[in-house]
Amino acid sequence: MGKYENDVKRLLDLVGGKGNIQAVSHCMTRMRFVLVDPKKANEKEIEDLPSVKGTFTQAGQYQVIIGNDVANFYNEFTAYAGIEGVSKDAVNAAAKANQNPAQKIVGTLGEIFAPLIPALICGGLVLGFRNVIGEINFFADGTQSLADVSQFWSGMYNFLWLIGEAVFHLLPVGIVWSITKKMGTTQILGIVLGLTLVSSQLLNGFSVSSTASEDIPVWDFGFAKVEMIGYQGQVIAAMMAGFVLVYLEKFFKKICPEVVSMIVVPFCSLLPAVIIAHTVVGPIGWKIGDAIGTVVYSGLTSDFRFVFAAIFGLLYAPLVMTGLHHMTNAVDSQLLAIPPKTTILWPMIALSNIAQGSSVLAMSVLQKKNERAQQVNVPACISCYLGVTEPALFGVNLKYVFPLVCGMIGSCAAAMISVGFGVQALSIGVGGLPGILSIVPQYYLTFLLAMAVAIVIPFVLTFIVGKIKLSAEDRFGKNHGNTSAAAGMGESGEPDSAAVSEDVKELKSILDGKVIQITEVEDEVFSQKVMGDGVAIEPSNTVVTAPADCDVSVVMADTCHACGLTLANGLELLIHVGVDTVDMGGDGFKLFVNEGDHVKAGQPLIEFDPEKIKAAGHPCTTMFIVTGEGSATGVTMHTGMDAKAGETAVISWD
Repeated sequence: MGKYENDVKRLLDLVGGKGNIQAVSHCMTRMRFVLVDPKKANEKEIEDLPSVKGTFTQAGQYQVIIGNDVANFYNEFTAYAGIEGVSKDAVNAAAKANQNPAQKIVGTLGEIFAPLIPALICGGLVLGFRNVIGEINFFADGTQSLADVSQFWSGMYNFLWLIGEAVFHLLPVGIVWSITKKMGTTQILGIVLGLTLVSSQLLNGFSVSSTASEDIPVWDFGFAKVEMIGYQGQVIAAMMAGFVLVYLEKFFKKICPEVVSMIVVPFCSLLPAVIIAHTVVGPIGWKIGDAIGTVVYSGLTSDFRFVFAAIFGLLYAPLVMTGLHHMTNAVDSQLLAIPPKTTILWPMIALSNIAQGSSVLAMSVLQKKNERAQQVNVPACISCYLGVTEPALFGVNLKYVFPLVCGMIGSCAAAMISVGFGVQALSIGVGGLPGILSIVPQYYLTFLLAMAVAIVIPFVLTFIVGKIKLSAEDRFGKNHGNTSAAAGMGESGEPDSAAVSEDVKELKSILDGKVIQITEVEDEVFSQKVMGDGVAIEPSNTVVTAPADCDVSVVMADTCHACGLTLANGLELLIHVGVDTVDMGGDGFKLFVNEGDHVKAGQPLIEFDPEKIKAAGHPCTTMFIVTGEGSATGVTMHTGMDAKAGETAVISWD
């Protein structure tokens, strides 16, 4: 065996043994398991292994974070376990096969809505800003808004509706596009179908309820009449239409000769899909959506609304962990499409974000001397308060359990206040503390009260319980008390000779492009700094170069998308091109170096094709991570500027 012998043996036992492993693979930093029974994995003891930096479960895979040396760990593990590793695609297939129908449906729903979330957030912020300048009467004794007293702000109020309308009225276009993208069919056909659902030739869907039936325009085919109704804001109808198009295209691709498929397949798919959308699935989807929205709205305004609110507020965070929360996006959108065109559901979601963030804030206070914990706590708290709860839930609250429960209790209390007083939102997408921008102005004070409850109760409960339950190691870290070791001192109290830094004090950018904070990356392992702190670059060129003179410590020879570097002072680095680009199997990447090579500053390391990365559905964001500081101290990340490869310093140290 090699250097990981003990950890490999323990990991095999802790995941439930060889018989519990259905498939295993690895990417640049993680072992990826598909387990027969995930409950057999002893997560706490696995995370205590010296070579393990963390664990999480995603899309049916149990992922164990190892770091740059994962390839060696993986080879030792498979050799000891007597298991033949499989490709990443095979692991994904096994993970999906391991899911029940409900999990597959929820997973699909999540993948459809995930690409739309940035637009919903942006649209929600825009509508929130419109609320402030056009709906709140600050002037003339509370009778006029900023838009009423200023021509500029009046123009801005009207102008911003361009974005609000595009996001929320034309939502079906995005939904149908996302379905075709997810299902691997022609995306432009999805966009065209979506546009036919919201065409200006049709009666706007938001105007249907206020229009007499005899005034609704129709297409008259002689033997039948079809109402010319648009589906603005309709979610269920758009989803049903999208799947009709997908399955029609797949059917015609299967039966149509290749030589004429370019002509026949689009025509035979799109035309009947549009007809079916406006005559069958559209009206059916409208009825289903209205029924769901009416039932939820009735529950939120009935005499039992406190019970409904208490249950929703209590269980929303666990819903996020299962992925079922994506269903609320559809319900919220449907509520906005029916009178009174507001949603009582969204304020509770924003409050749940705040409550879970407050639990993390308390953990951050309790663990302020635990540096490793703070690397997760601080960004997780910030993201939670801004409406993204997954880092907090998976990285902190679920790990210790009691912060999750305390957050649920606070969310429950806040939701009861919100629903009890009928707090309504004009839009969705803006969660956490900024969520107040989406609230109908007359409910601001009530929502502020609910926000205070969502902050105070989880924080106080978590702090009190944490004082009792957290061990000294949890609060202060494993090296608590070992100050000489932490300071890089030898047993004699003198500086360790290996800790003497080289002359180089900074690393140049590896790419041209915008340098952003690592917490902004769309990958929980990187954004939570599980692998270490660093920066990310939105590239404007295609060749990754060495940031300094260094050794190539590890490469992904089969996928070519990442490599590890080591400087003379022991500083260890990870370069990872794109998010989840391991899925591409090396297509679009070219590796110029081998493990063990010594490279000079500015020497090419990796070349990539951004168009292929985007076509595969991945961001091109490139991570530049410090995975081990060696003898470097006071490492600082420089972000927020446009960098030039080989010229701009992005990481420096004392």
